[in-house]
Amino acid sequence: MSHDERDRPLADEVYGDEAPDGARRRLLKMAGAAVALTLAPGVTVLARDLVFKGGRKGRSPVRYGLLIDANACQSGCDACVRACQDYNGLSHDPGPDNAQWIRKVTITDPGTGFTRSFPVMCQHCENGACVDVCPTGASFRRPDGIVLVDKHRCIGCRYCLMACPYKARSFVGRNVTDQRPWAPRGKGTAEGCTMCVERVEAGKLPACVAACQRAGHKAMMFGNLHDPKSAIAVRLSEVATTTIRADLGMGPGVHYRGI
Repeated sequence: MSHDERDRPLADEVYGDEAPDGARRRLLKMAGAAVALTLAPGVTVLARDLVFKGGRKGRSPVRYGLLIDANACQSGCDACVRACQDYNGLSHDPGPDNAQWIRKVTITDPGTGFTRSFPVMCQHCENGACVDVCPTGASFRRPDGIVLVDKHRCIGCRYCLMACPYKARSFVGRNVTDQRPWAPRGKGTAEGCTMCVERVEAGKLPACVAACQRAGHKAMMFGNLHDPKSAIAVRLSEVATTTIRADLGMGPGVHYRGI
């Protein structure tokens, strides 16, 4: 069975009863039923069997995440970045006013000069600073681990931009055109990697992961971290990995090998 067949997330998985608090709880109040979370007019993502009871009961059976192998990531390859830009309607111009939901970074060992290149995006943290500092609940974490921004609630305060240690949030400071219906972008709001949530809901891989696989590098893996039989969980049990700024205790959902 191929990785895509074995590890592909399904839209009808039950996300469990991990409960957000405060303003986020008000976003979804229905328990035990299929509900639709509206990100923008005409754009919704399904979240089945979300049960918010004011507390967390056990571990959610689904926690989506990524494994990025810096050993397999090619320094001259930007397939993941371009795929994200094309799919989500972002500009290819790396100017200061243009969003980058995923970017390639290069680190160098000052002692040996050895370098590594790898992508960095929203780390979809379990205890993300962006969620903690948001005054309106616009930044929120789904029970399956995906962190999103509710454009209706975002007031453009940019607290999340300042709080994120990964520089993974962008601010839309001007009118945008040619928007994708699945990736609404509103002037005056914050945004960041959505882990291609609508593709995940449809049983597909995020655009960046699919592009990396098409390029033949196999540097990115996506799946359910909480399923011990999933390809990503099996791989994490076989190789040594780390998370960026693990010392902050935010519990990133993106794991790295070789950095």
